Parts: sequence; C-alpha cells; structure tokens
Amino acid sequence: MKKILSTLFIIAITTQFMIAQSTSKADRLFEKRHYETAAKLYLNTKDKPQEVLEKLGDCYYFISDMENATTWYKTLTDTYYAKNTIEPIYLFKYSQALKGINNFEEADKWFNIYNDIEHIVPSENLNTKEYFKALNTDKETWFAVDSLSINTEGSEFGVSIHGDKALFASTRKGGKTYDWNNQPYLNLYEATVDENGELVDPIELNSTINTKKHESNGIITKDGQTLYFSRNQYLNRKKLKNKDKISYLYIYKASLVDGDWANVVELSFNSPDYSIMHPALNFDETRLYFSSDMPGSVGSFDIFYVDINEDGTFGAPKNVGEKINTSQKEQFPYISSKDILYFSSDGHFGMGGLDVFKSSKIDGDYQTPINLSDIVNSSKDDFAFILDEEKETGYFSSNRPGGVGNDDIYKVSRESYVEIIGTAQDKTTLELLPCTHIILFDSQGNLIDDYTLDDAGNFSFTVLPNSTYKLRGELNKYKPSEIEFSTDNKGNVKKEDLLLMMEAYHTLEEHIVIVDEKLHIKINPIYFDFDKWDIREDAAKELDVLVTTLKKYPDMAIEIGAHTDSRGLDEFNMNLSHKRAHSVREYLVANGISDSKVQSKGYGETQPLNNCKEEGICTSKDYDLNRRCEFVIIN
Repeated sequence: MKKILSTLFIIAITTQFMIAQSTSKADRLFEKRHYETAAKLYLNTKDKPQEVLEKLGDCYYFISDMENATTWYKTLTDTYYAKNTIEPIYLFKYSQALKGINNFEEADKWFNIYNDIEHIVPSENLNTKEYFKALNTDKETWFAVDSLSINTEGSEFGVSIHGDKALFASTRKGGKTYDWNNQPYLNLYEATVDENGELVDPIELNSTINTKKHESNGIITKDGQTLYFSRNQYLNRKKLKNKDKISYLYIYKASLVDGDWANVVELSFNSPDYSIMHPALNFDETRLYFSSDMPGSVGSFDIFYVDINEDGTFGAPKNVGEKINTSQKEQFPYISSKDILYFSSDGHFGMGGLDVFKSSKIDGDYQTPINLSDIVNSSKDDFAFILDEEKETGYFSSNRPGGVGNDDIYKVSRESYVEIIGTAQDKTTLELLPCTHIILFDSQGNLIDDYTLDDAGNFSFTVLPNSTYKLRGELNKYKPSEIEFSTDNKGNVKKEDLLLMMEAYHTLEEHIVIVDEKLHIKINPIYFDFDKWDIREDAAKELDVLVTTLKKYPDMAIEIGAHTDSRGLDEFNMNLSHKRAHSVREYLVANGISDSKVQSKGYGETQPLNNCKEEGICTSKDYDLNRRCEFVIIN
C-alpha cells in the first residue's frame, strides 16, 4: 500500500512539474509571439488561472480566430470580472472578438463597460446595428465590392498602384512558415491591372527585395525610381532580433538600376526597439506616412509621418494626432490625391477587428474619422484601403468570411454619384459672387468637399442618391449662408434650385459701414482718461453694442485698431495705443466674445484721418478726430 501511495505521489508531482514546464514554455513562446504553438500548450494546463485564460484569449485574438478568442475571454470574464481583477484591455478585446462572430449586442455591452472603466466619453452612438443603420442612410451606395481572381488559399493584401501595374504581398509561394500563425512568409509581387481592374500575371520581385522573411506593403514613387516596403529587420541575408529576441518590422528603400530593384537600405528612423511599417506617400511625395508603436504613440500602433527633405533625407517622426490615433491600433495609412487620409483602426467605433476610416483636412488638421460603412467593413479585419479619386476605383484587403484564403484583395468602385450645380448671389443686388467658398457637409455634419466659385459664380459637387446634405457659403464681408437639400433615389435634388443667397453685413446692420473698402462696425467714440487705458463707464456702454453685434454673428471676427493724434512722442503714442486696443479686447472677451474672434493692434499716430501729422499745426478739434478706436471686420 505504501508503495502504491508513493507511486501515486511521484506521478502527481511529476504531472504538476510537467504542467508547470508546459506553461513556462508556453509563456516563452507567447512572449516571442508564437501564438498558435503557445495556445496548444496553454490548452494542456489542467487548472487555468487568470493569466493563462488571458493569454489563451490573446493567442487566438492575435491570429484572428475570434470564435476561440471569444470562448476564452468569456471564461475569463465569467470567472474574474466580479472579482475586479481583469485589466480593461481584455474587456475591449472581448468586445472586438464578439463582433468578430457577429454578436453585436453582447459586444456593445462590454465595450460600454470598457469605456466606463477607462472614463472614455464616446462621440458615437455605441449601438453597432443602429450606428451602421444611420451611417448607411447616406452611404449605402458608396461602393461596390468585388473579390479578385488573383486571390489564393493563402494571403494576398496591401495593393499599391503605379501606372498599369500593381504591387501586393502574398504567401502564394509557400515555403517555411512563420511562428505567429504558422502561415508562409510574405513576398512582394507585381501584377498588371487589366481593363476590369483585375490584377493579372503576377511576377515575384527579385531576391534583392524578397528574402526568407516578410516583405509587404510596397509603394513606388511616381517617377518609378524608388520602392519603399516593409520587411523584418534583415542584414546580410540574416534576420536580426533585439535583446528580447523579437524581430520588428522596418521600412526599407530600394532604387531602380538597369530595370531592376537594387541598393536596398533601411530608413534612418528605424529602430530595433519597435516596428515602423506600412509606408505611404502623400500626393506630392513630400511626406512619408507609416504606422508604428514607437515612443510617443497614443496607443499600441499610431499613424506617423516624416517630411522628405529635398536632399532625400527624412525629418523627425511626427504623430498625426489624437483625432486619428486612439488607445488601440491605427495602421495602413493611405493619402489620396485630395489629401484625404484613409487608414484602418480597431480603436474607433466599427464593425469589429480593423475597420477602414477616412479623414479630410480642414486648415491643415485632420478631422474626426468617418467609418466607410459595413459595405467596405466587416466584423473581421478590413485594411490597406487605397482609392484613385479621379477614377473612383480602388482596392482593400480583408479576412472576411466568404473569401478564398486567409487575407484576400477586393476591388471597390464608387456607385451612383450624380453632379449638382448651384450658384451664390448677393441677396440684395442679385449679383453673382465669384470667390465664394462653398463647403459640402453630409447629414451628420462631416465635411465631404469644398469648392471656391469660379468667375461665373457657379459651383458643382458630386453627391449620392437618397442622401441629405448641407451647403455653406463663406465670403468676406458677408454673413455665412447655409441651405439643406436631399436627393431622391435617382439623384435628383429635392429642391427647386441650389442657390445660396448671401447677405452683406452692411445691409443687415445700420452701424456696419464700408470705409475705404473695409467693413467697419461704427459705434459712438469711446474715450480714455489722459495717459490711461482703463475702460470707462461711458466707453463700456458703447462697447456693449459691439458685444451684441459679435454675439449676433458668431462667425464674425474683428480687428480693434487704436489710434492717437500726433501730439507727444511717437514711441509713447504707439505704446499707449497698443495698451488701449488690448484693453478693449479684454473687455470684449470678458463679456463672452471668443478670444479667437478678436485681434487688437495699436497704430499710434501712423494713420491720421487728416493732415494733422505734426504737433502745433491744427486745432484741438482737428487733433481729436485722429484719436479713435476702429473696429474692422476681418473674417
């Protein structure tokens, strides 16, 4: 009996030791990102503690197996959520995994819990089905999506176009597999784009570009002489690893020499401590955009850019900002000819996995991204979107259900656009108003396009059927004008005409007048005590008229110009006028006027209204005429 008990004890100890060894090995594989192999070892652990459940969920999450990821994240939350020991990131990933299996109601529940814990105030309605129903009110016919015949059972993704050729990454060659997901390594291929947009006759790039490791996301400059692409750290045909034995991704550059690619060099801002990948050039090729998890990132991966100097060197990496980048992943940037940024993200609200978004620029800043709807996006990963704005066709990649392989390439084309034409006129004189800036917004207030009227005072935009839009006209000396219109299912505008009637400020208010071709807000003169710049009580009453006017027209911006007469020293008068103009500005801001709408400037004695340019040549009354504050509308 003692021998039996001893044997059982030895077996139990040996089993526990083997399990511990298995878990330890799985942990090492997990840290090296060998997720599929690590998952098999974690599955062999008998009692799965919280850390193992987290890593099991992650293993499947990172190889896009959302069914298994959901299973293990659910076990994690069922067991440990009530104990308040789960880090919020696992709730986020659980929500994304649930969307990956189309369980949107449960996904929304956990996403809202995640936002509450992280104190994130979302800008969208966090009900996935309702969100996309509302989104598709305007965008349901934006794109037609078609799979391409070039897809294989492996992976094809990341198209870029140069002339009638296309670059893309593929595992079609087969060969040695990659530990992350046991798929073959990626190589770059060039194909011909036929008249139907199909990619045909793919040819593998030479061995200078394609190595035994990953190459993907290649782009070629307009002159055809330079190729940028992503690759694992690689030198002298050896894969390099950092101190943690991780081989990050770099961006490399190659040159065309005698019709073939050569002279491969890594870019100067690569680092062995993080990845830099997914290169994209802006339209004039003065900036290189990319995704990275470098220090200074908002989330796990952000969109960055570097300026390309005239000598071919690169500036310092700059983050495109928190309107684009979130606490999660933003990747695969693309800049269209209209300077629209397309990118993929799992941090902005979407269908699940990576979704494609677009962001337009206003005054040099990218605006809140717009989801490209569930026509382009799916509950899986949708990424590497590109679009020719002139031909209105493009490509993207996805691992959505119904594809041929792991990742597939899809063609997109805009559908059903119609052109609308309108004019802008002065409401009083009916005069056409060329140079008016016209802005087109969708029904949710997102900027779609903008246009400056031609000499004939006309404008035109392309719009979608069954959609609602708003037009806004802006012109100096005029109050901004807005009209809304809708299109029917044939694209016809449900409005008699698209006429923006613009009202000049001086026709709206008697105290707004034109002086020397400048628009002035005229109020009674305001006075200051001698050598003072405090706002007196009588001056405040006059300035209140100005406050009322600026609040009535919130788009209006003014310059406060303070002037003195020529008596006294020039420098003294200039300083005094600056102080008086600034004092008036402070009064307006203190009474509710935005400081961005009010500028102040002191002119001293430099702009007299008469010939009293010297001391002692005029009467006091004539000198007093030059002591004034002027309020010029500058918007």
